[in-house]
Amino acid sequence: MPVYNEEARLGEALKQALAVDYPCETELVVVNDGSSDGTADILNSCDDPRLQAFHHAKNAGKGAAIRTAVESATGDYMVILDADLEYDPKDIPKLLEPVLDGRAKVVYGNRSFGGHAAFSFWYVMGNKGVTLFANIMFNSYIGDLETCFKLMPLELYRSLNIKSKGFGMEAEATGKLLRRKIRPYEVPISYTARTREEGKKITAMDGIEALLILTRERFRPVPKQRTGA
Repeated sequence: MPVYNEEARLGEALKQALAVDYPCETELVVVNDGSSDGTADILNSCDDPRLQAFHHAKNAGKGAAIRTAVESATGDYMVILDADLEYDPKDIPKLLEPVLDGRAKVVYGNRSFGGHAAFSFWYVMGNKGVTLFANIMFNSYIGDLETCFKLMPLELYRSLNIKSKGFGMEAEATGKLLRRKIRPYEVPISYTARTREEGKKITAMDGIEALLILTRERFRPVPKQRTGA
């Protein structure tokens, strides 16, 4: 869970994430990405043994926070959960079902953007445009590239070697998976978007960056897999 200046929502986000009845043992790795509000105090006051908290001295971006979390995690699988309450952690067991059933290794939560699930028309169109671009570039068909809910083996994410420090990590991770011919299995999830006034951070420039990253990843050669002696 990457966190940046979310003191108004963090306590509830932690409570919700830790209250879910998961079908396996879990740990919650939270990275405070240089917050200037009371985020650090909230994390330091949480005494749940499943929670590990790390603190960046300066804000480095979502991708950098996730990198810190992934380096510190000890489980077999990982899933990203933001602290802004847009995603419902009760959906995480749904993402685990295809893995536990042996149907998938990588699972994405697909947002429908129906009803009140988006704060603006252009936000939805931007998300759909980036996803469409990825499908064209990689001759694939996925429904929601920018979803936060990306579940995959921890070692697989580490092997992707994500360099993007900000929101570009979403496009980089998906581009690298598709380049390896790994197509995410998708399950529908609930989603409640917040507005700019409520703290929404992603911008149109992040969408442009995503297109550039996808283009770069499409034409970069697939890394050779290491083999044993």
